[in-house]
Amino acid sequence: MKKVHSVVWKENKWYVAKALEVEVASQGLNEKEALANLKEALELYFEDQAKVELAPVNKPKLQDLAIQVHA
Repeated sequence: MKKVHSVVWKENKWYVAKALEVEVASQGLNEKEALANLKEALELYFEDQAKVELAPVNKPKLQDLAIQVHA
């Protein structure tokens, strides 16, 4: 069994769930559905990539960053 951290946010009418240790994400109409879809996507991902090493993520913290973009 692998333990994966995730983050969930709302974009318009969809909730997006994204894994932190690997580049896998999914969506749903509510948070519960988005997480269930992410779990399924992760299971399929690891089925094909059985030897994937997870990057360690300890105590993830959501941070806001202000960036300057020059167009």
